[in-house]
Amino acid sequence: MGTPKLVIFDCDGILVDTENLANQRLAEWLSAAGFTTTLEYCRKHFSGRSMVSVQQEVEATGLSLGADFVERWNAGLPDLFAHGVEAIPYVREFIEKVRAAGIDYCVASSARVSKMHITLGQTGLLPLFEHAMFSSTMVGRGKPFPDLFLHAAKTMGFAPADCIVIEDSVAGTEAGIAAGMRVFSYHADPYSDPDGLAEAGGILFDDMRELAGLVPIH
Repeated sequence: MGTPKLVIFDCDGILVDTENLANQRLAEWLSAAGFTTTLEYCRKHFSGRSMVSVQQEVEATGLSLGADFVERWNAGLPDLFAHGVEAIPYVREFIEKVRAAGIDYCVASSARVSKMHITLGQTGLLPLFEHAMFSSTMVGRGKPFPDLFLHAAKTMGFAPADCIVIEDSVAGTEAGIAAGMRVFSYHADPYSDPDGLAEAGGILFDDMRELAGLVPIH
């Protein structure tokens, strides 16, 4: 397993610890609309997905979340993430190793770039990623389809086989594998689905300090 030429980071759950905040609010919003659910359900089924795809799945049951659901969701994010967002433990050290090795890297998330500015800004990681930020809003299909990762690789100038993806969701892992990339799937979060990640084809790890040895970074 050779050294990659491009490292593609997911954002939520990989760079920033936002999943519980976001999914707790999502569970509350969906339940209020008549789709009775829980934090646990949302973490398992909706983590790593765009709000557009979440709305489509919920409304397929016959409920309506309203035409402005996604806009209302995004409008509330600055307040939701104003406090309490932290970087994933030891991820900054791994990013610095990638930088020191002269390997290119970027972030590719289901979230909008505006949300990444908020969450990465809260953790001090934003300056490390402002050069290359990719969102599912830039492609026709979000995760688990490979479009986002293929778009990021093409824009950065690398073949899929030369890229690796760092993910924490099953949808994101499936997307990376479908793109023809090696995927390293992080499962330290208690709501993670390691069995699902492994089944999707990810290389599992639960400590960012392990990652440089697994990749490997030289």
